[in-house]
Amino acid sequence: MTSFEAPFLKEAIKGEMDLLISNKTWFLTNLREGCKIIGYKWNFRKKLKTDGSIEKFKGRLVAKGFKQEEGVDFFDTYTLDSKIIRIRILVSLASFYKLETHQMDVKMIF
Repeated sequence: MTSFEAPFLKEAIKGEMDLLISNKTWFLTNLREGCKIIGYKWNFRKKLKTDGSIEKFKGRLVAKGFKQEEGVDFFDTYTLDSKIIRIRILVSLASFYKLETHQMDVKMIF
């Protein structure tokens, strides 16, 4: 990390943390007996301007879930699954019933 990138990274971290807190994604609690703490890491991605200079960094806080054991640390798993066939079905239904469709960019999924 260069001294030039440091303010961008701090801004990315602040933005991600503000979003997590405002969405009430998590809350602090005491660790229950028999549970273990899993770590986390920050993933950063550069957003570039058309001239190739850095516009901003996007930060994402990621849990190190690979350290968990199924049946011990968790029992169910969920994933966002948007296969192209499902999108085609939705567009077909919207067309058939003459419904308006809107595109939406999702800033955060959890």
